[in-house]
Amino acid sequence: MKAIALFSGGLDSTLAMKLIINQGIEVIACNISTGFGSTKDRRTHMQNMCDQVGAELRIIDIQEEYLEQVLFTPKYGYGKNFNPCIDCHGKMSEVAKRVMIAEGASFIISGEVLGQRPMSQNSESLQKVLNLSDCEGLLLRPLSAQALEPTIPELEGWVDRSKLENIVGRNRDRQMELVSEFGLTDYEAPGGGCLLTDEHFSRKIRDLIAHDSNFIKADIPTLKYGRQLRLPEGAKFIIGRNEEENNVLEGIENEKYTHITTDLFGPHSLISKNASDNDKTLAAKLVLAYCKPNFSGEQVIDFGGETLSTVSDLSRNDAQKYMI
Repeated sequence: MKAIALFSGGLDSTLAMKLIINQGIEVIACNISTGFGSTKDRRTHMQNMCDQVGAELRIIDIQEEYLEQVLFTPKYGYGKNFNPCIDCHGKMSEVAKRVMIAEGASFIISGEVLGQRPMSQNSESLQKVLNLSDCEGLLLRPLSAQALEPTIPELEGWVDRSKLENIVGRNRDRQMELVSEFGLTDYEAPGGGCLLTDEHFSRKIRDLIAHDSNFIKADIPTLKYGRQLRLPEGAKFIIGRNEEENNVLEGIENEKYTHITTDLFGPHSLISKNASDNDKTLAAKLVLAYCKPNFSGEQVIDFGGETLSTVSDLSRNDAQKYMI
C-alpha cells in the first residue's frame, strides 16, 4: 500500500506522514513548488524531516501551471493579502492525485488541521478543496481524521481510523505530544511559509501587474530578492541588499530586465529593459549611493553593455521615496 503526501516541510505534514507510515504504508512526500515559498533553500531541512519519518521526498514544480490557473483567477478569491489559499490547496491536491495515479498509490494525505486556520481550514473550506481537486474520499487528513467524515482508506480498512488523531483548532499541545512520542528533532516552528500571505510581498505583486500585464515565471525571483523600487518614469529597479542576494540577482535570466554592474564594491542591480534615460540616470546614482564610499568624481555604470557616467550626489535616503 502506498500513499502520496502533500508535504510542506512543516511539522503538521511531517506528523501526518508518520501516522500513516506507522501503519505500514509507504509514503511519497510531495513538496509542490508554486515559486512563492521561502527565499531560503529548504531542501536540506525537508530531506531531514522525511528521513526522520521514513518518507521519500519529491519536489514538484508547478510554477507555470500555478500562474496560469490559480494566482490571478482564484474561484474562491484571496485571503487578507494576495493569497488564494483555498484554490491553492485545491491545485496541490489535484497535482497530488496525478502523482497518485502515476505511482499506483491508493490515496492522498495532508497535514491540514480542522479549524487551525479559520478561513482556509474550516469544514466548508476543506470540502471546497475536495471539490476543486476531485479528491472526494481520497484525501485523508490524519491529524483531524476522527473529527471528519471517514475517507475511502478508512472505510476500506487500509488505514486504522482509531490510530489517527482528533485534533481541532489552533492549540498545538497534541502535536507537541506526538513530537515527543515520535522523537522528532530540528522541526520548524509553525508559521506561514507562503510569501503570498505577506502584506509587503503582496504589494510588490500588485505593483508589478499594475505596470505589466504579462506576468511570467521568470518574474517570481525578481519579486523575492532585493530592494524593490518603482522609478518616476515607470521603470522597475531592484537593488541587492547583501552578497547572497547579489548572487541570486546576478543569476536571474529575465528578458524584461537589464543587469546593472560597476567595478566598485556595491550591489548587483536590475532595471526594466525599456527604462527611460532619466530613470537609468537615477538608477545609476542610486547604485552609487549603495556602494562603499571610497571613490570620488564621475563613475561608469554598465547597463548590459551600455555605459553611463554619473556622479554620486544622492543618498540611500533618497531611494526611500521610490520603494514599493
